[in-house]
Amino acid sequence: MCRHLAYLGPSRSLSSILYEPAHSLEAQGRHPRFQLEGAVNADGWGVGWWDAAVGPEPVRFRTERSMWTDDSFRPVAEVTHTEAFVAAVRNASPPAPIEASGNAPFTSGPWLFSLNGFVKGFRSGVGEQLVRAVTPSRAGAIEGSSDSEVLFALVLDQLDAGRAPAEALAEVMGRVLSLADGKLNLLLCDGKEITATTYGNSLFFLAGSGLAAGGMLLASEPLDDDPGWTSVPNGSGWRGTVTGQSHEPLIQGQR
Repeated sequence: MCRHLAYLGPSRSLSSILYEPAHSLEAQGRHPRFQLEGAVNADGWGVGWWDAAVGPEPVRFRTERSMWTDDSFRPVAEVTHTEAFVAAVRNASPPAPIEASGNAPFTSGPWLFSLNGFVKGFRSGVGEQLVRAVTPSRAGAIEGSSDSEVLFALVLDQLDAGRAPAEALAEVMGRVLSLADGKLNLLLCDGKEITATTYGNSLFFLAGSGLAAGGMLLASEPLDDDPGWTSVPNGSGWRGTVTGQSHEPLIQGQR
């Protein structure tokens, strides 16, 4: 089922969110508390962050190793500071292959994307229908075989057509749900704004205090016991910046 998170706010180390909190993303990989399907998220992980000194496009790290057995990135996370990042741990939906190309976050231009969930029947015909709906240019950029990457390509098509991020996510959810059910917590970020949906899976945000002091933190599960964590209602679209957040029912996709 996966777990994911996104942060916007004052510059901080990646380690302060990924590893240090009592229920960090690493801890959620091994012992998720709100995950509805699958006991662990051991099928790889990834993180992407923005560095103004590098440029407008995010830097990304992904591996097929589980987060708690991958010691290679921890020293990097301790010295890497950023004002915005997206990270996720993966529980691959069988029979999906365990490979880095299937791990969020997915990236294109300024965007990072993650899916916490799955498309039911993706490998028995639904995926083929979704791929046929992707424009040739975006389809040609798909690297792996995951449902997440196909959904990201569909989202990018919507953004290319001029739709706002919230509209793009809602449109893609509607397309998926016209073909099949699934669990569709989508997350999209450009380093300045986080846009997300919740459909069949947990989602929480923390604003302006604790780990999110001066900013905004969105996560599949609370990273600690701060009472400021607030659950996003199922069937909602959510948008957050460093100055505030809002959520509203999705036109399509409520259950």
